[in-house]
Amino acid sequence: MTSLLVVPHRDGLAGYEAALATGWSPINVRDVSAEQLATLRKDRDAFLDSLSRQGGTIDLGDGRIVPKLPIRPFWIWDGEFCGVIGLRFQPGTEELPPHVSGHIGFAVVPWKRGRGYATRALAEILPVAREVGLRRVLLTCDHDNKGSRRVIEANGGILSGEVLVATPEERRKLLFWVQIEP
Repeated sequence: MTSLLVVPHRDGLAGYEAALATGWSPINVRDVSAEQLATLRKDRDAFLDSLSRQGGTIDLGDGRIVPKLPIRPFWIWDGEFCGVIGLRFQPGTEELPPHVSGHIGFAVVPWKRGRGYATRALAEILPVAREVGLRRVLLTCDHDNKGSRRVIEANGGILSGEVLVATPEERRKLLFWVQIEP
């Protein structure tokens, strides 16, 4: 079976751009579709480089600028762009700063949902987490996001709690830990 995970690449930018143009956001805590679309259209190569650039800072959208964690970004790909999945981590620890909701985030474009892509992509990124030294990873999802919850649980996610996230609409997030097999 061919891997669904690919490193972001120039030939796939048209599909990524088309997804952004529909209003799809690769980040689910805030809509960055318009912001990313403008940046991509301004300089395609710089945008592509920014997806995997290590170091530097990120703007959280609320006025805070914070150091960027090491990342391992991937596109979910079936011959065309399906979504994103990425691993965020701090070397040497499972701990995450308060502004990071989990080690792994994923988002599938609406027209590719329900095909098992997110479930497979999560299974495929777990060995990457093991390679960077993690023995378990934290994932979160909105309390009412049944699709994401199924994806996480299908990969061994164990519900460990619930938190309120201070956003304009104050969202309840479920916390799951996934053990990574040695």
